Order: sequence, then C-alpha cells, then structure tokens
Amino acid sequence: MTLSDHLPLVTGALRSPFKHPRPDADFPRNRLLRSGVRVDLDRLAAYARVCGFPTGEDTLPLTYPHVLAFPAAMRLMSGRGFPLPLLGLVHTSVDLTRHTALRADGTYELAVHVEGLAPHRRGTQATVVAEARTEGEVVWESRSTYLARHRTVGAQAREDRTPSASRGDEPSSAGTAWRLAADAGRRYAAVSGDRNPIHLHPLTARPFGFPRPIAHGMWTVARCLAAHGTPEAVRVRAEFRAPVPLPGTVEYAADGGRFALRGDGGRIHLTGTVRPHTTDRPSVLRR
Repeated sequence: MTLSDHLPLVTGALRSPFKHPRPDADFPRNRLLRSGVRVDLDRLAAYARVCGFPTGEDTLPLTYPHVLAFPAAMRLMSGRGFPLPLLGLVHTSVDLTRHTALRADGTYELAVHVEGLAPHRRGTQATVVAEARTEGEVVWESRSTYLARHRTVGAQAREDRTPSASRGDEPSSAGTAWRLAADAGRRYAAVSGDRNPIHLHPLTARPFGFPRPIAHGMWTVARCLAAHGTPEAVRVRAEFRAPVPLPGTVEYAADGGRFALRGDGGRIHLTGTVRPHTTDRPSVLRR
C-alpha cells in the first residue's frame, strides 16, 4: 500500500470530530469514476488466502470488486461534504449482484456514489453504491449501508425496529466452528485497504466502544461465500447483526440459499441469502 492509499483515512480521521451526523444532512451528489482498472494478481492471491477462496482462479471472487471500489468509496466518505465521521463507521448491510463472471485479467471502469442518508435507531445510516463496468455494461454492483452511531431522540430513536426479511430466517442446522485469530482484522486490512481502527487492535477499538477489535463485515461475508459457493450470475444480501470480536470462535451454518454466523450462546452475528440472478439487463440495485 502506498502513502496515497492511506491519505483518505488520515484525512477522514482528522475531519471526524467536526462532523455532525443527522439523517437530513446534505451529502455529496457526485459520482467518482475510475477507468482502466486492472487487478493486481499478487494482491488478489493474498486476498483469496485470507478469505478462504481458491487461489489461481481466472475469475474474481464475488466480493473482490468491493476491494477495487473501496479507495473511491473512502475518498467520498472522507471528504468534507460527507456528513458522517469516518472513524467508527459500522458496516451494517451489503447487497452484491454479479451479472456475469469477472475475469481476473479484465479491465474495469468503477463508479461510486452516495445514494442517501436514513435515520437509524442508533444514529444515522448512509448508503453507498458501487458499480463495475466492462465494455460499457454493468457486470457487478453493490449497495452498502454504513452506520454512524450517535444519540437519537423521539421518532428517530424508534426507526429501524421492523425486522428485516432475513431476520428469523437463518439456518437452523448445526454448523462448522471457525476459530478466528486476534490478527484477523489486521490481515484483512492488509489485503483490502480497509484500516478502520475498530478492526486492528484493542487500543484502537476501545475509543469506539469495543473492548476488542471486531472482524470486518466484508471479511465475514467473503469467508461465508468461500464456504458456501455462488453461481456465476448471483445476488447476495447480507446483514451484519452483531460485531464479531477478535479473537473468538463462531459457527458457520448454511441451508440451501441461506447462511449465518453464530457466536456464543447462539448469538447471530451475520445472516445472508444467496440467490441466482436472472435479470436480463443490469440495473442499479433497488430495494
């Protein structure tokens, strides 16, 4: 990673204390574009090893374009116009759609924009949309929500209490235990570029209310999909229900198109669904 890769995090960290998150705040309306993006195959192999995907494949894992788009997303979220503080942002959900297989040696155009803000019972949530195109066609897209926690009152404090479609629908079968090392967050940060301090060390996680570092949400999704497998054209929806502390032990369970990570006492950390994608023409994800 170069110095320029770290500048958005540093800039966002410096600006974080001056941000005043609220659901009705203004947010940047521009789209950031990167053309001619090619995959660093060594970095891809390192990512595959950390997440449990096979190495040496000629196509990209479903989650890897998120890594390619992450620098642009970081620039947007660390900018002066983005109203949520970058430090302490929590990834709460992700929608991933792959329209066709993405070649590891392909060339891509990436586009990232902020779709909007919404109230959450624990603060304010932003939605960030990313797309990958090749030869002018959308081949992959994602829709991520990020939460800035802050005090809420009145109606906002009651928002987001309706259970989502995936809640209560997690696999009931027994799963496989995974032991997660204390440095899992640091290893994923090295291959993804996501160096949010809540994932790295106890000392850097504690100021944000976590006694231990927590696993990256996108690592937990990638690890589950590596175990589950996905068709070529696919849509995945995942919700990050509770932080996964590091080190620790979780149980991965899958049943058909559903998967989940459970912790101590059956606590649900992550739920997700995998469905074949049959839309003829790509389009921006909508709920």
